[in-house]
Amino acid sequence: MYDTLIRGARVLDGTGAPAVRADVALARGRIAAIGGLDGARAADEIDATGLVLAPGFIDVHTHDDTNVIRTPEMLPKLTQGVTTVVVGNCGISAAPVSLQGEPPDPMNLLGDASHFRYPTFKAYTEAVDAARPAVNVAALVGHTALRSNHMDRLDRNASAAEIDAMRAQLREALAHGAIGLSTGLAYASAFDASTDEVKALAAELDAHGALYTTHLRSEFAEILEAMQEAFDIAVHARVPVIVSHLKCAGAGNWGRSQEVLSLLDTAGRMQPVGCDCYPYSASSSTLDLKQVTADFEIDITWSTPHPEMAGRTLAEIAAAWQTSLLDAARRLQPAGAVYHGMDEDDVRRILSHRLTMIGSDGLPNDPLPHPRLWGAFPRVLGHYSRDLGLFPLEQAVHKMTGLSARRFGLAERGEIHAGWHADLVLFDPATVRDVATFRAPVQPAAGIAAVWVNGTLSYRDGVAAATRAGRWLPRAGDLRGSFAASSNP
Repeated sequence: MYDTLIRGARVLDGTGAPAVRADVALARGRIAAIGGLDGARAADEIDATGLVLAPGFIDVHTHDDTNVIRTPEMLPKLTQGVTTVVVGNCGISAAPVSLQGEPPDPMNLLGDASHFRYPTFKAYTEAVDAARPAVNVAALVGHTALRSNHMDRLDRNASAAEIDAMRAQLREALAHGAIGLSTGLAYASAFDASTDEVKALAAELDAHGALYTTHLRSEFAEILEAMQEAFDIAVHARVPVIVSHLKCAGAGNWGRSQEVLSLLDTAGRMQPVGCDCYPYSASSSTLDLKQVTADFEIDITWSTPHPEMAGRTLAEIAAAWQTSLLDAARRLQPAGAVYHGMDEDDVRRILSHRLTMIGSDGLPNDPLPHPRLWGAFPRVLGHYSRDLGLFPLEQAVHKMTGLSARRFGLAERGEIHAGWHADLVLFDPATVRDVATFRAPVQPAAGIAAVWVNGTLSYRDGVAAATRAGRWLPRAGDLRGSFAASSNP
């Protein structure tokens, strides 16, 4: 007698292999059996005829650090089939953090000062376990978070003593299961950090077999130089590197994705590399004066001094105030923005590359979030795979499951195998799609029939279960080996 029996599904196992029709049985949080299980019985039996069963999606690029504790239902992720989130991206993390006041930009994307309660990484992992979120959680340590702990100001390079103190905190976090170190070198809070500062920190990763992820120092004209810096840091540390939300940003940069991907491929022949991408041609972050331009539309999503301006474009606000775009942006700060600053052809080229994983980069604390928060994964399945035929469904699933699990060292997850953890999503390939839009972004996806997290039915037919079954996931082993073992169909 099994706990759950999913009958007659088209099973995509997460490896990139074609679908096979099979029954899948779950017991005690694991996948118990796969195949023709005609005589089997279970407490809960589901007819999956016409539906696809895949591993639960892994969101490798999130800013859910405090939300997995404060809002553990995690509806923006659960409703689109995500069963695991990776937090601590772009150099910002909830731990280890000891604030001297309000969190610096962009750490404020994770919440206000009251939400940073974890002076040690261990304290954070214990809080995740106590909250029991609806999804699994794995975490990186943010470089900017470390800087804010030990530096009186962030617009300079760290001293040797400050670097030593940061290294000690990173070392402690790695010992408690952190996946690796992330940086956000494009932000003012880390831009003045030298390459040597980052190399010194990244050197701690080697002993633990952890990885380095980076929001590049530039995604604009200097993107190739910024990528080379990232590769050099990883070579120095002897660890894998993942380029976060790879893009060609800014109108002057459109059309350069071929040379960007060529450099990624070249580096990949000499060292373990990867990247993630979200399936939209607009980005979202805090309002950055360096990105203010008339070349493309900029939407304001929140503003502390002028909350009434949320939902309007920067151009509309500037016109109403009879001032320049730059002056309007200054008056709005601190604020959040969506930048429609990418070319769709570049997005498609990067999205379809064999090394690319899917990450939402969603901002759950934004009152008017980018629709990627609620729709990234169904958008890949529906819009890009089914409607545009950018890649077959099995490859789409691989990019958000098996490839991601191996890159980030998530043991026995990301693929459907007997004995592995039962993180699963059941969806209708004909109707799955993102519903969230830029004007109405808080909308669950269509076509997600059911989601299981560690064998527990957590979402079914538009309703979240009362029982939450997510777990804290420590780094599993040396990630260099998992890079070598990753398959790329």
